[in-house]
Amino acid sequence: MSNSVSFKVINRLAIPSILAGIIEPVISITDTAIIGHIKEFPTESLAAVGIVGSFMSALFWILGQTKNAVSTIISQKVGASKLQKIYTLVPQILGLNVIFGLFLVFVTYFLAEDIFRLYSAKDKILELSIEYYKIRAFGLIFTLITFTLFGIFRGLQNTFWAMMISLTGGLINIVLDFVLVYGIDGFVSPMGIKGAAWASLIAQFTMMLLAISFYAKKTPFGFRIYFDFHPEIPRFFLLTYNLIIRTIALNFAIYLSNRFATSYGKEYIAAHVIATNIWLFTAFFIDGYADAGNSLAGKLSGAKDFANLKKLAHKLIRYGFWVASGLTLVFLVFKPYLGKMFTSDPIVLQRFYEIYWLLILILYSESIAFIFDGIFKGLGWVKFLRNMQLVTTLFVFIPSLLLMDYLGLKLWGIWVTYNIWMISRAGALWVEFSKNLRKYSLKKKYKSLDTDMLT
Repeated sequence: MSNSVSFKVINRLAIPSILAGIIEPVISITDTAIIGHIKEFPTESLAAVGIVGSFMSALFWILGQTKNAVSTIISQKVGASKLQKIYTLVPQILGLNVIFGLFLVFVTYFLAEDIFRLYSAKDKILELSIEYYKIRAFGLIFTLITFTLFGIFRGLQNTFWAMMISLTGGLINIVLDFVLVYGIDGFVSPMGIKGAAWASLIAQFTMMLLAISFYAKKTPFGFRIYFDFHPEIPRFFLLTYNLIIRTIALNFAIYLSNRFATSYGKEYIAAHVIATNIWLFTAFFIDGYADAGNSLAGKLSGAKDFANLKKLAHKLIRYGFWVASGLTLVFLVFKPYLGKMFTSDPIVLQRFYEIYWLLILILYSESIAFIFDGIFKGLGWVKFLRNMQLVTTLFVFIPSLLLMDYLGLKLWGIWVTYNIWMISRAGALWVEFSKNLRKYSLKKKYKSLDTDMLT
């Protein structure tokens, strides 16, 4: 089995992953743009969609860690030519995730009001947030199943299937957004914010059905669940646990930023929602290369090909900077138009453009942080990811955010904090990766390589 890390091999995984990944922020951006132009309560509705979107993104990122865990295990087995050893593992993981997803829907549905009060939502914003979420909540189980199946596909070194499914779901969501939110005279009554929620739910259900179909027809795994747990289940739980703790820390930082932005006033949270949606959209371009790093690093680790692992990291960092530079050019060319895509409120636009350059600056540090994130997940170095995220959130993000708030910098201070936080994450990951590769080189020199270092 070839362990090539050529431009062609990397982009065969990265490009479909980018196209699949950007669909979620495209959907969020479409929701935001459409809701921001409705006639009744446009600013309050925009804030509500942003708050719910932030909470659901946090849940999706947490749920998505099962995808990363299963991808790590499968890609390492592919590299070691031992895929047949996990044929019974995959259906067990799917079954466990269905149970967990149903539990999550039940709990969050009935606690919706309490959850969004934590975001400082009140009055009309709180009412709209609850209304919107109680429809979208049922999509959690659909998304969890889809994410798990995407992780299986990625572990098999295939990101094309996920791309096709995501593009289909995204197109359905966007079309239904226009139809259900604004309505069609004589056929469909305008549903406003509820219409956006139903559009997302229908798209998520469709994507789940398509993912199940690809799984059944294209993979060697089945649906039969054996009740004797597979020996890899404890490792799956450990990987998932560490990744979930890491993701909770990450999302706690995002939650705090939304809470502070909401406390500054509705124009601030609306501008913050616009900036966050654009940022997440750009992040998924870089995440495509992180996903390629995840898949290939796992395979190289399983094959114990650490020389190509080093080449892979260097190439991905270079490609990440190219992507960041291309996105910067787009930001510069379309600067006069980006804000107006989402709102015509002059105060919201003023707040948004105050942080515009900080939105560009973060692209470069995030390209390093996200790519090393992907590589570390593929290698199974998730304990370090967990500890690094906890440390940078507790001792970098939170102190910086509190300081910026004390200085009265408001939204500008939030985005300065985001930049500082991302630089600290990128630096920590780069140092740890370089340190481990130096250890490997020294051990190889003296012919005493401890390959457990990289597992």
